Amino acid sequence: MLYFEDFVAGAVNEYGALPVSQDDILAFAGRFDAQDFHIDPDKAKTSFVGSLIGSGWHSCALLMRLVAEGFLLDATSMGSPGIEEVKWLRPVKPGDVLTLRWTVVETKESRSRPQMGLVKFRLELINQRGEPVVEQNNWIMFGRRGSGFEAARGDWLKHSASYEPPQATVSVEPPAGPTAPPGFFDELVVGESYELGSLVFTPEEIVAFARSFDPQPFHMDEDAAKRSSFGSLCASGWHTAAGWMAAMVSHRRRQEATLAPAAAPRLGPSPGFKDLRWLKPVYAGDRITYHSTVADKRPSLSRPEWGLFFHHNTGVNQNGETVFSFDGCVFIERKR
Repeated sequence: MLYFEDFVAGAVNEYGALPVSQDDILAFAGRFDAQDFHIDPDKAKTSFVGSLIGSGWHSCALLMRLVAEGFLLDATSMGSPGIEEVKWLRPVKPGDVLTLRWTVVETKESRSRPQMGLVKFRLELINQRGEPVVEQNNWIMFGRRGSGFEAARGDWLKHSASYEPPQATVSVEPPAGPTAPPGFFDELVVGESYELGSLVFTPEEIVAFARSFDPQPFHMDEDAAKRSSFGSLCASGWHTAAGWMAAMVSHRRRQEATLAPAAAPRLGPSPGFKDLRWLKPVYAGDRITYHSTVADKRPSLSRPEWGLFFHHNTGVNQNGETVFSFDGCVFIERKR
């Protein structure tokens, strides 16, 4: 069992060889990120990237799975407060085989909770050609040796790393009222906000997501969760983030339905995001309402027919508490 004291700044390790099939990509995207270049091989050929690729949120979930297998499930993990930055450096494509490289960047003792410490990692997802496809920087909390904290025991890795939706899933519920049509890059208004929709996190789907991508005991088992610092079964932070993407795609589809076919501006991929914060746990039964605000925009220098727009995003539970936030950016087509 690894404790906070076992992580030493400068240590570098590698783990795993996780294959990603086209079915894996389609299953995740069909639930959380149903954009054409993630769900339709033919339409993907005419997209920004030119071929079917995995969702960036899928690659983050796969990285989480390798982190869990590589060291987290053998450690006194107490969760993570968030992610400083993720860079999606290259797309994940069908047939790729992914390896995790983790570097301990920094460690520090907790002043407010002496039973734990924090470790900052640089986590990299490497493909079979040795190319980095994802780079992620974040802190993880660990129990300290002698503190009395122990991780729950169990066979948390008995499931495959493909997303297997539960029998009954809950769809994104759209906000009330009409939906405005989508704007090209030139029409985006900085400061404009949108309600994207709401999603209820059922126990079945919390466990299904965790089995595939984040098999920590407090996401997998109610009894184990009760004995954890969370006190009850709660969703993986990556599940909360994927829920935002599902709400965003649902919002986008409603926007596109207000226009004639092919009249909507195309979206390209995202290069990554910053300052993702999991502010409160998302417990079984919580309803999270997602919002997005246009924070800034700038033309693309390398692709003049495209622009980048920057957005600030939040998720708010049924009690009005913000549980999740991050700052993202994405390519969007300019008006011809």
